[in-house]
Amino acid sequence: MSLPSPLPRELESEFSLEFALHRQDAASALFRQPPLLLTALEPLKDVHLGLSPPGRGPVRLACLSGHYLYYHYGCDGLDDRGWGCGYRTLQTLCSWPEGRPAAVPGLAAVQKALEDIGDKPRGFLGSRSWIGCIEASLCLDHFGGPQGRLCHVPRGAGLQGELERLYSHFAGGGGPVMVGGDADAQSKALLGVCLGPGTEAYVLVLDPHCWGAPKDPCELQAAGWVGWQEVRTAFDPNSFYNLCLTSCKSEKQRHALD
Repeated sequence: MSLPSPLPRELESEFSLEFALHRQDAASALFRQPPLLLTALEPLKDVHLGLSPPGRGPVRLACLSGHYLYYHYGCDGLDDRGWGCGYRTLQTLCSWPEGRPAAVPGLAAVQKALEDIGDKPRGFLGSRSWIGCIEASLCLDHFGGPQGRLCHVPRGAGLQGELERLYSHFAGGGGPVMVGGDADAQSKALLGVCLGPGTEAYVLVLDPHCWGAPKDPCELQAAGWVGWQEVRTAFDPNSFYNLCLTSCKSEKQRHALD
């Protein structure tokens, strides 16, 4: 199994901070209260389709290729509110590019995988500990999903400096991009980028924090769980961010883009 490349030393402290924020020790993490029993839902597919371009109209617009499923709080019958957003975003990444649930691991399978590969200590399985982009990239490799490439955005930089990278990623056939930080620790996925006139810039955000049983993509769009957001206001300038950019790594995955 291949692991992500070692980080430059100057970035190790900020990446380790994400680990520290998301890795609670076993004593505090394992509050094993019985979860609220829900009904597992059929995941909705490609929920961004039908959205209009934002702002005054795009100069350049690129969205992900292929298909994906929308995973969110409680969608499999497990009440993961307050801790499961990273897992749900990872599940969306795993569903790409075919948009099928067959290759999508459950939350317990993700936790067990992170124990088995040595990233997490024994006792992580069954906890409510968060995960971020680093764990997601490890799981994508472990479960044979799309390739996950890590990118670090320093504190104070926001995503303004990453717009060209994101545009090239989506224009080149890339898949959903997981985003997470420290001050802004809520994981989410990016599905596209729109560069408008002047300094206008938007990203297409898929938010996994939805709780309930959305009936169709229109309902999600109207509620703001998927939609275009202006880059300058959607991301906290006091937070660093990590990105996990997905791309195809097999011929089968590439065929799904056709």
